[in-house]
Amino acid sequence: MTGRLRRWLVGAAVVAVLTGCTAATNPDATEPELRAGQLLTARPLATAAALPSADTRLITYVSDDSHGEPIVVSGTVAVPKSTPPEGGWPVISWAHGTTGYADTCAPSADTADGLVHDYVGLVNSMLDSWVARGYAVVQTDYQGLGTPGGHPYVDGVSEANTVTDIVRAARRLDSNIGTEWVAIGHSQGGQAVLFTAQDAQGRDPELNLLGVVSIAPGGVGMNQAVDLIRAGSPEVEAAQRFLPLLVLGAAVVDPSIKPDQIFTSQARPLLTTARTECVAQINALPPVPSAQVFTPDADLVGLSAYLDRQDPIRLTPQVPVMLAQGTADAAVSPAGVDELAKAMCGKDIALDYRVYPGQDHRGVIAASLGDMQNFVDTVTAGEPIDTCPR
Repeated sequence: MTGRLRRWLVGAAVVAVLTGCTAATNPDATEPELRAGQLLTARPLATAAALPSADTRLITYVSDDSHGEPIVVSGTVAVPKSTPPEGGWPVISWAHGTTGYADTCAPSADTADGLVHDYVGLVNSMLDSWVARGYAVVQTDYQGLGTPGGHPYVDGVSEANTVTDIVRAARRLDSNIGTEWVAIGHSQGGQAVLFTAQDAQGRDPELNLLGVVSIAPGGVGMNQAVDLIRAGSPEVEAAQRFLPLLVLGAAVVDPSIKPDQIFTSQARPLLTTARTECVAQINALPPVPSAQVFTPDADLVGLSAYLDRQDPIRLTPQVPVMLAQGTADAAVSPAGVDELAKAMCGKDIALDYRVYPGQDHRGVIAASLGDMQNFVDTVTAGEPIDTCPR
């Protein structure tokens, strides 16, 4: 066991004590060797982070970072209050959109007056509808949100690991949870589920990933933002709220990236706020002219390489995919998602691409719910998915 992992486990134990968590009542809790999908702690949850129609528990579990090192992750498991069907409840693994970098931005830590409640409350009403349809709903916080260590924002490999491994941990928590599952994600999570679709079956052959729903996925052409900002392009000012998260996240994976050496004094408040607060507080800061964001001698090679690796256009999902995008989205470029859909069609991926006129970045979640349900019903029935032009 590495020294870093020991520190994470100490942190997880402290969280357990402070929040009243108990060791999981299953063999995983006493195993000397940690392994991905292992359940560590669990306790009932009745805060704003809980789904109203479900029995919800806050858990910690083991996953892997993008270097293959074990990490401790937090999240929630919500199960219907009804009798489970034969084979157990099917699962929705939800991958959340951008909330921030700081621990207080973890969705499982949400409260009625929390910094991310405007987003979590919106999403939870949608997720609760899946409980009503007879699904268990699991929600990872991702690496470093709510647990020790930094959050590697948009790191596709670690995101996918945590999205899959929470399903494994949930099955160890509750034997009534089945093996069939669908990953659904929005924004950052939309990118995460596409990485999940790349190799989820190989990560745990016992699980049966039926498909993924990617809502307003970020990441297409993300590495180009560095050059555009450095060139002073005004059209990228709207993306400034994500920039400190991208830099901080990249530094978790690649320690050669030095966030404090990248931002100018004018842009430093973006970085300071991102370290302690959440995306809404970053949004509230006045914009900085693009040409004044990076220091003239900033080394951006590592950052560009990191962002290039996170582009979902490189992926070849192994299961059917539904893409959902609003035409009025100012956070994720509709043209970029069009490009992503075109690339998927060129790889003969089973794709259902839905565009919602007039819907913005968050509005598309509710607007696409009916189509999401139809997609999930279709892949569950084993029926074909294909909307690519021929």
